[in-house]
Amino acid sequence: MVESQSTGHSRPRSTRSRAPVFVLGSHRSGTKLLYYSLLSAGGFAVFPEESAVYTVLARHFGDLAVRGNRRKMLDAYCNSAMFLVTGLDPKEFEQRVMEECSNAGDLLRIQMEMMASKQGVERWAESTPKHLLSLPLIKSQIPDALVVHIIRDGRDATASLYRSNRYRPLPWDKSRHYLACAMFWRYLVGKGREYGRAMGPDYMEVRYEEMVQNPRETLARVGKFIDQDLDYDRIQRVALGSVQHPNSSFQRDSKEAGASTMGRWKRVFTPEQVRNVEWCIGDLLVETGYKLETPAAELRAPLSVRFMNFLYPLYLKSRQWLKWHTPVARLEDRRGMTVAPAASSADGASQTQKATVR
Repeated sequence: MVESQSTGHSRPRSTRSRAPVFVLGSHRSGTKLLYYSLLSAGGFAVFPEESAVYTVLARHFGDLAVRGNRRKMLDAYCNSAMFLVTGLDPKEFEQRVMEECSNAGDLLRIQMEMMASKQGVERWAESTPKHLLSLPLIKSQIPDALVVHIIRDGRDATASLYRSNRYRPLPWDKSRHYLACAMFWRYLVGKGREYGRAMGPDYMEVRYEEMVQNPRETLARVGKFIDQDLDYDRIQRVALGSVQHPNSSFQRDSKEAGASTMGRWKRVFTPEQVRNVEWCIGDLLVETGYKLETPAAELRAPLSVRFMNFLYPLYLKSRQWLKWHTPVARLEDRRGMTVAPAASSADGASQTQKATVR
């Protein structure tokens, strides 16, 4: 039995109410706002980082069913800043991984279940944006996983990606950097929706704008989907992470920092740039419920933009394939895999423990 925090009534626990939740979406689309809303509601293990299991660990160390690969991964991971924030005992973690882990899903499950147990809760959530591209693998390795895909107006996501320099264009497209960001958004969201539809009732979509404008109603829908009480008043009172401190690429701009997070693309892009963006990603914008600014009769693009629109899907798809099927991924930076300072180990663990919400 579990007691609803908003009503005080007890109800029987379902299998779904214990299932792990993946809060995913394109970068700069509100994933952290929704993720920290879940953590602030209580009942979830508090993990203030992206796990990057499928984007870093699984790719850099090969098949984890091979004992030697697990050993190499643990030697690097357990001495890293990425592992430090889990607050787990390295020896206990290593023992379980060596005995139970055969793939990335096992690794993530072991880590998060150990964190949940240590924090006295029964459930965990995860929010690495690019895990959208690994949804088929995630679902095959963690069958009870539930996925909440948060989608933001692609023009706003593009403007934020562009301002934060989170996605780099091909060298010859630096003058059209904003379009490369738009095409990255289209690829990530499009793939996420494609993979999500195959998950049936274990996948749902949420609009970022709904989350901002009608948080109570939106959280109620998410709560029903994941079978968890998401009490809005409690979330605002606890206010972990992005709930209290929004993760905005416009914070350094005094004018933009106080402006609405919706429709910023109108202030960032020129009419010509808006037209180019909408020509490239307009179909997906309309599919996801957003109206185009450019009249249909004026929706056209120069040859250079048309060429980008043809090239980038091929480039992104090829890059994804190479990362999963060749050693290319091992040549990239291991984000978060730097060795953690020994003196800060206790501090990192205590910070995670202090943030625990039950």
